Parts: sequence; structure tokens; C-alpha cells
Amino acid sequence: MKKPILLATTLASFLLLGCGSTDTQGSGYNQIALGEQLFHDTTLSQNKTMSCATCHVIDAAMIDPRETSNTLGASLGDDGFSIADRNAPTAAYAAFSPAFHFNSEEGLFIGGQFLDGKASTLSEQAKGPFLNPVEMNMPDSASVIERVKENSHYVDALKSIYGDDVFDDTDRAYEAVAQTIAKFEKSSTFSPFDSKYDRAQKGQTTLSESEKRGLTLFNGKATCNACHLSEGENALFTDFTYDNLGVPVNHALREANGKGADFVDNGLYGNPAVKDETLKGAFRVSTLRNIGATAPYMHNGVFKDLKTVIHFYNTRDVAGAVNPETGEVWEKGEVDINKNTEELGNLQLSEAEENDLLAFLLTLTDAQYEHLAP
Repeated sequence: MKKPILLATTLASFLLLGCGSTDTQGSGYNQIALGEQLFHDTTLSQNKTMSCATCHVIDAAMIDPRETSNTLGASLGDDGFSIADRNAPTAAYAAFSPAFHFNSEEGLFIGGQFLDGKASTLSEQAKGPFLNPVEMNMPDSASVIERVKENSHYVDALKSIYGDDVFDDTDRAYEAVAQTIAKFEKSSTFSPFDSKYDRAQKGQTTLSESEKRGLTLFNGKATCNACHLSEGENALFTDFTYDNLGVPVNHALREANGKGADFVDNGLYGNPAVKDETLKGAFRVSTLRNIGATAPYMHNGVFKDLKTVIHFYNTRDVAGAVNPETGEVWEKGEVDINKNTEELGNLQLSEAEENDLLAFLLTLTDAQYEHLAP
């Protein structure tokens, strides 16, 4: 069983990240506002149809609400036909993930961005989608900067914040763009901590009896808290470690993106920094904040309903147990040999307990997204 890793989740750490700040670095420009503009700018993609916000829509709990994502489980690219192989995770609360590293005391890889930690920090992550051929599809960073320079406001603002010579070096300019987007992603827009659960923690509301039972299950019999830490003020409901859940292949997605039957997504093991074969199939533990509003689920978007996810955790290894979305027994995981069998697979939860757990998980929805949750 994983040893829980206690992370700074207080409001103080929130402010230390720069979240909620209107820092302009003495430039006269609001860096967060500039980051917001860059985040939403579709002209920074090859065909000028896609921005960061395309797959992380603020009004949709920071996920991709487009039909392709809903039906297949992954996002459509700027070219109008390329489809990724992984579900775009919510960008909410991503700022709190520590830089990707190996904790020798715990014996675990921790943190980073993307589901395999290939981007160590939020600014490094911001660089990736621009150049990804199944996302924004720009040929290189110089092309991105040329698009940025077409907007005089961007030029003036970035020079004011980072220096008049910021565009003299493409790598420096690209880093400045990424840092500015990351600054916006660290703002309170992405991390309001105002869900029903948060309000209950502050004595502003009361959880229902079903929600209370669900919280007890979460921290006990269902073992959710082993990886989705709930302790402390402003809990993030993740320990930022990596785990193989034994998730089955999303066949519809693979057929659509042409990866083929022989392709295997090894998750963390595909990260160049990771050499341990026992980590094949492991993906970063996602936050459960807004989980009720961020379908589809799992790294490949294979499950469409949150209740299905709960039932999967509960009965994955129970002989004859059925996936309610397919009506067939659970298919084995894409990387089955290394899957976690200590904390999920046969939790022996009743249907009523599954419903209580679902009720609790829905309390983690930020106030502005409550209308999106079931």
C-alpha cells in the first residue's frame, strides 16, 4: 500500500504559488490577464482553430466538452481529424502538482504535468500542445513566436515583463510565453476551493447523510484516501504519485486514431526518466476535484459515467462482474500484469455504498460547475 505523502495544501501555499495574484512584475501589464489571452488564442495553432482553452474550457470545468471527447474519450486536433490517445485531464488545480521527481524515501515518482510526468512543471507543460501534431500542430517554437509577434499587444506586454530583448532569442521568448500562460493557470480561476465539501469544512453548509456516509467510505472501506488525500484545509484529493489501475483499452478511440491493435500505452514507463518496467501502465493520480463534471474518465476516456468508475474500482477483479456501460464482464487491463490489487478490484461495497460514495464525490464540484454534475 502506498505511504500517503503529505503536501502543502493550505491557502498559504496557494498564495505562494502566485495563485490569485495580479503580479505585473512592475511592468504595467497584468501578467495573469496576458496569460489568459494567450491561453484562449486560436491563432497560435497551425490552422488557427485551436487554443489551450479548446481542450480546457473554463466554463466546462477545464476539460474538452466537444463531441469527439465525449464519445471517443480524447480531443480532436487543430487539423480537424487527428485524435489523441489520452483523455485531456482537467487543468483545474494542476498548478499544485510538484515538479516531477523521484522520492527516494518513498520509492515513488511524484508530480509533474501530463499523465506521464513528461513535463516537469506547469510552464514546461504549456509548451507541449503548441508542437504536438495531434493538438495545435505548429512545426516548431520559432513558428509559435512568429505568430505571437503578429500581435503588437503581445509584443509590448512581453517586452515590458521580460525585457526589451526577450524576442532576441527564440527559446527565451517561448519560455516567456509558457511562463505567462502558467501564471494564468496558477490563478484562482483554476483553483477556487469553493465546493460544497469546502463550504462544509468551513461550517457554511452541511453534508447530507448520504454524503457523510460516502466520506466515511472514502477514508475507510473504499480506500480512496490511500491515493486521493483528503486531509487538511484545501485538500487536493491526490498524492501526485503514479498507479496502474488495470484500465482496459478504449477500443473505439484506438480505431478512430489508428494506433492499431498492437499499440500499448505504457504511461509512466514511456517517460524517458523512468527505467523501472514494473511501472508500465502507471499514470499520474488525478485530482478528484470537479470529478462529477469532468467526464469521460480514466487516462483514455474509456468510461463515460462516474458511477461506472466506482463500480470498476469495486468489482474489477470479481469473477463475473459486469461493466454497466457494455453489459459485459470487465475486460482485462491494457497493462494488466502490474495493476494495483491492494487498493482496488474487490472492495466489497454494496450498491448502496457505491451510491453514497458517488454522493460524496459530487460534493467536490466547485460552485460554478455544480450545474454540470449529475
